Amino acid sequence: MKAHWPYPLWLAHRGAGKLAPENTLAAFRMGAGFGFRAFECDVKLSRDGQAFLLHDDTLDRTTSGQGSPASADWAQLAGLDAGSWHSPPFAAEPLPRFAQIAAFCQANGCALNVEIKPCPGEEARTGAAVAREAARLWAGALPPLLSSFKPDALAAARDAEPALPRALLLDKLWDGWPEGAQALGVVAVITNYRLMDRALIARLHAKGWRALVYTVNDAAIAERLIADGIDGIITDAVRELGPQ
Repeated sequence: MKAHWPYPLWLAHRGAGKLAPENTLAAFRMGAGFGFRAFECDVKLSRDGQAFLLHDDTLDRTTSGQGSPASADWAQLAGLDAGSWHSPPFAAEPLPRFAQIAAFCQANGCALNVEIKPCPGEEARTGAAVAREAARLWAGALPPLLSSFKPDALAAARDAEPALPRALLLDKLWDGWPEGAQALGVVAVITNYRLMDRALIARLHAKGWRALVYTVNDAAIAERLIADGIDGIITDAVRELGPQ
């Protein structure tokens, strides 16, 4: 018997996928404008331990900065332009702190899947810090689902805040992943959509876990997965798929 699942089926990837700069408040506003009430985002730590949104291991692609964010204090990161790379209307859009995303989600009744995205070597530190911050920011509210490709980050999150829900992210079905997920005490497994089929969904459900996928931008694929019993779909295609 599966436990109650409080998270919506559709999640907007990194805020609003491609329509706004990923992992910014502008992207979250854009996704909410298309009716999304659940989001996925990436959270990592600055050198001085501040949790903020960024996907990459370097600042180069999506900000005006360079190098590893783990080598910069938040005061430096806060002044970066995280929007101009996308398009001129988003010039000077800042990197958001995790706390700002928490405030946005709670004010708008939105759920969140937080991918713990540590810089190399920062897995345990990031997992523990993000979990503690999530527990504090969402006290008394529906907590975010914490996920990661890095078992060490999820283990640290589990040890820091065992009551928070966790999900293992998989881009391949590596040897021992079911045992790893069991040891991490997950409530869900999130895979690349190419890995997910009816048999895997049934296998996950038999263990009492929910099945989610990333990143589905094709309606036919989404319809197949829904028919197969999927519990969550992360998408960039916020204009075409999901709630409108």
